[in-house]
Amino acid sequence: MEMNFRLEKNGENLIIAVAQDYQTNEVLMVAFMNEEALQDTLKTGKAHYYSTSRGKQWMKGESSGNTQQVHEILFDCDADAIILKIDQKGAACHLGYRSCFFRQLDLKTKDITNISDDEIKTISERLFNPEEVYGKQ
Repeated sequence: MEMNFRLEKNGENLIIAVAQDYQTNEVLMVAFMNEEALQDTLKTGKAHYYSTSRGKQWMKGESSGNTQQVHEILFDCDADAIILKIDQKGAACHLGYRSCFFRQLDLKTKDITNISDDEIKTISERLFNPEEVYGKQ
């Protein structure tokens, strides 16, 4: 069996990678991996991804210190998406939250093209200030 890197973006063949806490099953982030990132993840035991915005591979936590130790890798029936069961050190989100899924949309929202602030609820505490870790963007 072979992994199916069928999602093409900027000349890279990618799979979707979901990072999930290995103890609580909380979904912490979603990213992309190319073949090299998955290979490096297997070699090091630390999660590596491919950034479509920066056009390069990166190891989670290389600048923030918020690394992901991989405990399990699961893949779906089409072998085009994986779940990394990880131990997250610090925050997974580059905005400083433990999970990238820190906002909740009010189910009464009817128009997704114009969501107001009162239709979004922040459901998590920020663990760090991203400007202090990454500098001003």
